[in-house]
Amino acid sequence: MNRNDMLMFINANPACCLATVENDRPRVRGMLLYRADEKGLVFHTGDYKDLYRQVLENPYAEACFTSPDGGIQIRVSGKMEIVEDLDLKKEIVEARDFLRAWVYENGFEKLKVLRLGECTATLWTFERNFAPKEYVTLTDAP
Repeated sequence: MNRNDMLMFINANPACCLATVENDRPRVRGMLLYRADEKGLVFHTGDYKDLYRQVLENPYAEACFTSPDGGIQIRVSGKMEIVEDLDLKKEIVEARDFLRAWVYENGFEKLKVLRLGECTATLWTFERNFAPKEYVTLTDAP
């Protein structure tokens, strides 16, 4: 898979596991990607969540996306950045009904947008199980 194929796969399979680090320990949680493009992978969270605090302390993270049948896995490593863009926050809230009541009650400043940038990705399939890893750069240089 090339970069475009990987980005299409990730956008088509937005549920993932996202790993961060806290006190030198891995922390993994299920996440729903908002979108992936040449700028990075966009996620959102609340400012009170462990995820947000962990990213502030250590911005390195990895996400793992799988196909519904489990036969394809793409792991994406990079560095998280906080994106302060009110228009993007509004776009996300409009696209995700489950956020509306919370944001309207608590304010857009509580919604934090995270972008995983400086991304490299590696593909796993059953056919490639024993092959050496190959890395693909997913994002343009900052």
